[in-house]
Amino acid sequence: MIQHVIDEPIQMSPRRLLWRRVRGHAGLLIGSAILTVILAVAALAPFIAPHDPYHQDLLNRLAPPIWQTGGTWTHILGADQLGRDYLSRLIYGAQLSLFIGAAATLISGLIGTGLGVIAGYFGGRIDMVIMFLITARLSMPVVLVALAVAALLGSSLTIVILILGFLLWDRFAVVARSATMQLRSSDYVLAARCAGCPTWRLLVSEILPNIGDALIVVATLEMAHAILLEAALSFLGMGVQPPLPSWGLMISEGRDFLFFEPWLIMIPGAALFALVLGINLLGDGVRDVTAPDGGA
Repeated sequence: MIQHVIDEPIQMSPRRLLWRRVRGHAGLLIGSAILTVILAVAALAPFIAPHDPYHQDLLNRLAPPIWQTGGTWTHILGADQLGRDYLSRLIYGAQLSLFIGAAATLISGLIGTGLGVIAGYFGGRIDMVIMFLITARLSMPVVLVALAVAALLGSSLTIVILILGFLLWDRFAVVARSATMQLRSSDYVLAARCAGCPTWRLLVSEILPNIGDALIVVATLEMAHAILLEAALSFLGMGVQPPLPSWGLMISEGRDFLFFEPWLIMIPGAALFALVLGINLLGDGVRDVTAPDGGA
């Protein structure tokens, strides 16, 4: 009698399955690598920056980068119109861009998540009011509103962060509302409610942890959005003000020399592109690997 041996499939633990998905997702790995490098550069800025990013040396005004004729290792990426070392300003600009993006995302995330969870859980008139607020926010052109507010209140780092934080919460609210509406009738939420769990504790301990993956994806997208908006505001003169080394401000300051010294725009533009690309790839990768089907 011939016996057939049927091999049962090996059941992988959730952690091993997640790690396998991460290793097989090229976009996530590339985005993580780019963002890790930029984070390391920003964290080590005081130690790796060759010069003071605010020090002016008019004798080295518009010194070319090392790959051009006349370039020296003293200023590897050249110097700007005031003789400030471009590499040092680029390094410290990474700190500024990451700080603005993270702070604005934190503010918008707290506002949007709070409103979305409340609307999705309670429904009814509360949901109608919050949906009206979301619709009103979506009807506003972000750049124009940000320019108007910055013109009225003045341009500073704090004002820019607050403007972006109060303008970018709508996506958090929509995602949190939709996810909460799906979870409010789940078994564990109903069980917690029947056990007498207070509403605030139910929202914090039962709802929020289970919508965290979706909110993380939104946070990465909004962080990239905030960084681009800050660069746009700084380029238009309504964002971060000199002498802070904002990448958008560096592009704005270099536009007068576009035809003669294009590297003044290309270098910070490439850094801004790399940062936003890394954040977007990371966000897309997190969405794919945490999806139930593994992004298939």
